[in-house]
Amino acid sequence: MTNPPDAPRGKPPSGWLRRLATGCAALALALTGTFAVAADASHDTLRIGSKRFTESYILAQLMAQTVAARTGTKPEVLQGLGNTAIVYEALRSGSIDLYPEYTGTISLEILKSKTPMSMDAMNKALAPLGLGVAIPLGFNDGYALAMRDAQAQRLHITSLSDLAHHPELKLGLSNEFIGRADGWKGLAQRYGFKQVPTGLDHGLAYTALAKKQIDVTDIYTTDAKIAQLGLRVLQDNLHYFPRYDAVVLYRLDVPQRFPKAWAALQTLAGSIDEHAMVAMNARAALQGVPFDVIARDHLTGGSTSVNTTASAIAKSAGVAAPDAAGRGFWAKLFGPDLARLTWQHLTLVVVSVGVAALLAIPLAVLVFPHPRPRELVLGITGLLQTVPSLAMLAALISLMGVIGVMPALVALMLYALLPIMRNTTTGLGEVPQGLRLAGQALGMTAGQRMRYIELPLALPTILAGVRIATSISIGTATIAAFIGAGGYGERIVTGLALNDDQLLMAGALPATVLALLSEVLFEIIERAIRRPRT
Repeated sequence: MTNPPDAPRGKPPSGWLRRLATGCAALALALTGTFAVAADASHDTLRIGSKRFTESYILAQLMAQTVAARTGTKPEVLQGLGNTAIVYEALRSGSIDLYPEYTGTISLEILKSKTPMSMDAMNKALAPLGLGVAIPLGFNDGYALAMRDAQAQRLHITSLSDLAHHPELKLGLSNEFIGRADGWKGLAQRYGFKQVPTGLDHGLAYTALAKKQIDVTDIYTTDAKIAQLGLRVLQDNLHYFPRYDAVVLYRLDVPQRFPKAWAALQTLAGSIDEHAMVAMNARAALQGVPFDVIARDHLTGGSTSVNTTASAIAKSAGVAAPDAAGRGFWAKLFGPDLARLTWQHLTLVVVSVGVAALLAIPLAVLVFPHPRPRELVLGITGLLQTVPSLAMLAALISLMGVIGVMPALVALMLYALLPIMRNTTTGLGEVPQGLRLAGQALGMTAGQRMRYIELPLALPTILAGVRIATSISIGTATIAAFIGAGGYGERIVTGLALNDDQLLMAGALPATVLALLSEVLFEIIERAIRRPRT
């Protein structure tokens, strides 16, 4: 795609086009606002969030099913929203009402305390923020570092102090742990670590450890793969890590807004011990059992820790576990969530590209006759393309104070502006000057020439820009699942959390098919436009 040639410096388009541009901008904002309101319409329903790791998914489902069983009203579950910072921001902004959290994270990471805090102290500090902590679930899921047991034995490493004497070992730590206040920085200072860790997704760390691509990683003490992979959890002999007791972090207005749901959640207090949590994590991580099924079985007593652990060991030995039956690739690909995810993905793409077209095409027409403003606008939209998608989403969440559909739509719309705007100016620049002069000789105004000559001739190139923007949006929309906007990215995010290649493909393949279908659709439209009229 080349830069458009310099436009003729004739009279700029007349007032009708400016009015059209203003109307398109207003319509674009109205459409975006309408979908945002529609997405927020269910806020009279309890919203439960979760972070992007196995245990948090399960706990969110346990809470939702407990409320549904005791109140008859099904809460909305926004799963896999990201790390602590994103989920906490969602809670503060009111995008969710509560989510499972851990006392060590609340006191050290959220409240920035130098030392662990009691529940009363945390509630006093959280109250001015409109938040509270309650309902201890009954287990501690702490941070620790782990390595392959055979390597630890060979190097005589049993504690973190021992690890500090081996700077040659390669550390691969989760990105969140590296950046947390209670994570790597403080741990390195306490133990004098000299290693520079590599950041990676927590769900992929176990694979990297098993394949000897890294030597040490951070783990949660209730992770199921510790025993399966034969890892040694290194002793925190200098007592750096606090306790991470699982609790519910909630907005203070929840007990008043949802009294029955809040009363139902109280029944979960002390109901999960560490063995039960490890067993539930094992069913998800080792057997691929859906999170909602795990939660249902736990609440109904349908799965015991002993039976689940035995099943997990059989799975790790290569024997298919009963729970995994029917959960192959095709079952995941054509799962019951396919229609919902397809609708969400299509909505994100169609609305964002439609809004981008309503903004970009009139704006491109307005700046086309003026080289400097044109270059400035194209430069700004080009600069937006260089912003990483996750960074864009994080910035929009911070600016807008919400998560979910709204920031996802805005991000996708911003990414779609450049191809549409550049192709519009390119198409207008390719209109033969002779045709413009012919229109002028016929007494046409600048607006009439634009409407009846230039835009129709530029239409195939403009449509090609919309086509490119659509393909970009279909791929980029998978990132929206990281902030609870839905779409095929939900499967990809969950697959990363579980290190489930089949689930990853079950999310990536429909997005690929959708992109191919969009190409076919645009090809048909372009042929219809180019077909000579008889």
